[in-house]
Amino acid sequence: MIRAGTQFDPIVVVDRYAEEEGSAVREAMLAALPPEEPVQWLLDPMQAYLGRPAKLLRPLLCIATGRILGSHDSEVLPLAAAIELLHNQFLIQDDLADESTSRRGAPTLHLDVGPALALTASVGLGLHALRLLHDSNRWLGPRLADQVTHEFMSMLRRTLQGQATELGWIRDKVTDLEPHHYLEMVALKTCWYTTIHPLRIGALVATAGAVDLDRFVQLGLHLGTAFQIQDDLLNLEGEFHAYGKEHAGDLREGKRTLMLIHLLRTATGDDRRFMDRYLSMSQAERNPEVLAKVLELMERYDSLAFARAYSSRIADEAERAFERLFVGAPPSRDLDFISALVPYMIRRRR
Repeated sequence: MIRAGTQFDPIVVVDRYAEEEGSAVREAMLAALPPEEPVQWLLDPMQAYLGRPAKLLRPLLCIATGRILGSHDSEVLPLAAAIELLHNQFLIQDDLADESTSRRGAPTLHLDVGPALALTASVGLGLHALRLLHDSNRWLGPRLADQVTHEFMSMLRRTLQGQATELGWIRDKVTDLEPHHYLEMVALKTCWYTTIHPLRIGALVATAGAVDLDRFVQLGLHLGTAFQIQDDLLNLEGEFHAYGKEHAGDLREGKRTLMLIHLLRTATGDDRRFMDRYLSMSQAERNPEVLAKVLELMERYDSLAFARAYSSRIADEAERAFERLFVGAPPSRDLDFISALVPYMIRRRR
């Protein structure tokens, strides 16, 4: 377990594990892209996007869980690669929807190759992820492959629901939100495909469907929520060269983050009237001065501190869930990796 004052540095553990294990995931993803015409307008953008630096936390969580429970890499690696291919599809489409300008330290794909080709590339990545899923029948057998497919379809449905909810809040200028609304949205949009699903797929393959998959929901839920809150904080506090995405992009888009919800609940007088005007603005009208004012209000009303404290409490719950879930598991690098993910989620700077 992680304890203050030990030599166990979660950032080092996670980064080292990703460095040592990530190449196999990258190779599996690229191998899933067959030579395809038109190369210049389809294959090249997909390959270039997969070549950008990435944490690969989702596929590595799937692989580590599978190993702890007894799977062979050959059984779970293609499915882990499918998870990451879908993640890249979601990123490209998210950036299009959000009109974002930066991703992984470079221009977003729609700025690089144009919106139409970026959308086409994202569909291609999703298609090849589903092809890997379809091909799993060959090594998993029809019964287990059907269970894995059901898990993927369930995850995709939940992710779609969460994404639609977040976009709907922005479009319809929804303001009467509480923290529990944010948590419910994040559970769907982020937690299922980022942490719950990778845990469940690794466990499902390793045990040939014999494990109770609901056991993995609590760890994944708390782990994914801590990840998302920290991601939202980094969007406001992180430096671009480390974070890799445009600074304050969430504020420009009007995303209902935990900090924004807290500010809307606590701001009074002229400050609340300013926030109402901010929410009615278009993205173009939310210039740097407007964004700086919102950020200043978040600091003055302790909205950032509120989110950090909330994330810390959720991380504590994640550590307790980890201890319950993997009690009795023998020591291993894979177990250390998942254990380190708990504090990593709230300490990471990128």
